[in-house]
Amino acid sequence: MLEWIKVFARCDLFKGISQEDLFMVFGCLQPKINKYEKNDWVTVAGEKFNGLGIVLSGEVVVTKENAAGNRIIMAVNGPGEIFGEIAAFSRAGVWPVTVAARGACTVMFLQAGKIVGNCAQACMSHRQLITNMLEIVSDKALMLHRKVEYLAIKSMRGKISTFLLEHYKKTGKDTFVMPMKRNELADFLNVSRPSLSRELGRLRDEGVIEFYLDSVKIKQVDSLKSMAG
Repeated sequence: MLEWIKVFARCDLFKGISQEDLFMVFGCLQPKINKYEKNDWVTVAGEKFNGLGIVLSGEVVVTKENAAGNRIIMAVNGPGEIFGEIAAFSRAGVWPVTVAARGACTVMFLQAGKIVGNCAQACMSHRQLITNMLEIVSDKALMLHRKVEYLAIKSMRGKISTFLLEHYKKTGKDTFVMPMKRNELADFLNVSRPSLSRELGRLRDEGVIEFYLDSVKIKQVDSLKSMAG
């Protein structure tokens, strides 16, 4: 576990828990660690839920298929980030999403029952763990609400503008690296990749943005604001 200590330090689930106490908590949680290669299935929608996932290395892509069989990307998670939190305490007991390895990666799984259950070692940090879990579930619910808002935006230009503005506000910079590849962004926004590329090209030609590979520079913030929504 020592090799992942820096990852644990930035994981929201372990916020406020010291390194010493964390290993005591792990003694109670008895985590399971699995390794995956690129494009391996980490979880498959409909299969039995096998625990809250925490990415230790590499990245995973969280996806869901709609009724027409089209893939929608819900998130791309890297080290320290969590997936499966919404399903962790569901009575359905199955994965609602499919998670795939974006490249070679390592994932830790924690049984939800052990997170909120009685602590066998009566460690004080277990209460902090439960508090953190509640915050994470609430934050994810809000994020999913934002996802619904994206789907409600009718124009592709509006979706792209909203996405770029959110990352502009998040980074505080007008130049940043896109968190998703072009095909992943198309799936996230629920648009086709060719149409996405064409619209990005138009925004570039109009002088609103510049981009090179995965880097984007916003040149006209006010223009994006007028097109968002």
